[in-house]
Amino acid sequence: MAGWLRPLAGTLLLLEVAAAVSFLHHRYEEMVRALFRVQSECPYVTRIYSIGRSVEGRHLYVLEFSDYPGIHEPLEPEFKYVGNMHGNEVLGRELLLQLSEFLCEEYRRGSERVIQLLHDTRIHIMPSMNPDGYEVAANQGPDAIGYLTGRNNANGVDLNRNFPDLNTFMYYSGEINGPNHHIPLPDNWKSQVEPETLAVIQWIGSYNFVLSANLHGGAVVANYPYDKSQDQRFRSHRRTANTPTPDDKLFQKLAKTYSYAHGWMHRGWNCGDYFVDGITNGASWYSLSKGMQDFNYLYTNCFEITLELSCNKFPPKEDLERQWMANREALVAFIEEIHQGIKGMVTDENNNGISGAVISVQGISHDVTSGEMGDYFRLLLPGTYTVTASAEGYQPQTVTATVGPAAASLILSWIFFLPGATRNSHLLKD
Repeated sequence: MAGWLRPLAGTLLLLEVAAAVSFLHHRYEEMVRALFRVQSECPYVTRIYSIGRSVEGRHLYVLEFSDYPGIHEPLEPEFKYVGNMHGNEVLGRELLLQLSEFLCEEYRRGSERVIQLLHDTRIHIMPSMNPDGYEVAANQGPDAIGYLTGRNNANGVDLNRNFPDLNTFMYYSGEINGPNHHIPLPDNWKSQVEPETLAVIQWIGSYNFVLSANLHGGAVVANYPYDKSQDQRFRSHRRTANTPTPDDKLFQKLAKTYSYAHGWMHRGWNCGDYFVDGITNGASWYSLSKGMQDFNYLYTNCFEITLELSCNKFPPKEDLERQWMANREALVAFIEEIHQGIKGMVTDENNNGISGAVISVQGISHDVTSGEMGDYFRLLLPGTYTVTASAEGYQPQTVTATVGPAAASLILSWIFFLPGATRNSHLLKD
């Protein structure tokens, strides 16, 4: 398992510093102050923005880290963390506040690892997707937290059962063996989702996210798609129905990166459950419909996993520091996984980016598309691949590329020429 423990030097570096955010539970106003404090401490590499409001009008704030905050740089991938989707599952919220302060402090002290991370990656951190539910849970007090109290939003809706059900379209419309990417939304989707869900869908449609995790509680395991099986079941049945994506091996590697960098997730035995390597395919655990994880994979270019981080959904404040120490390296190491595979530019003969170009990998029936500036990102395991780029009005171009074990992505770019002219492709090593 040494491969999953590769960032040893990074771990030693992380052990040297403690984050300045207090190990306390942060109510909404306190959370907002903590975010703005980080922004004021690192103004040149951070930006705060809101993607919308909750049912009760609370902002859904995001803290961005980048060497050019507010700007998408070509060939720089976009990463996101989302916490507190279930209002009563609060550890993720506190960990993301700690992570924000940690990245800022490490940048200020000159950490080569963090400086490189912020130079090469645009990181978006949303500590709370469900601030209304959190307030309900927090109002119960630490000794009276019900298992479900505050889980839903202010309208009583579970936000992780509220995204358009693209799995059903894939499973039952004849598409199970066909395309399973960028599935269009139903015409009436906006009337079927909550304000928080709507804000997130519009958010992930506005940024070309590549890798993501959403943070939950109630178990300790790294869960990867698909969450929904064709044979819908409930958790209590405990029957195995592994439902892999075309990127199953890649998702397993991403999940193991987190579990083996975590203090004890990889051991498998946690909270009365056992998961080999501390990871699980979602549907093999229990089937979940209309979840955010599968939606990301089926609607966008983003690969998302779900991190269950604590047996106690609302752990006492005395446990927060221990949990931060257990998750700190894993949170950073998982972000670094965004720099594997291939990336590149798709342009025309005048060097204008072509958006919406399709990047296909032979043998993996899941495509990604280029963003507004013509850049694309395709996460891949080490290996040799046949890659095809296609764009409307141009002839497809195919090359063979080898992805090595090093972290740096292979840059594979195409220049499309108008029909009748010479066509060419460029293969460059980062």
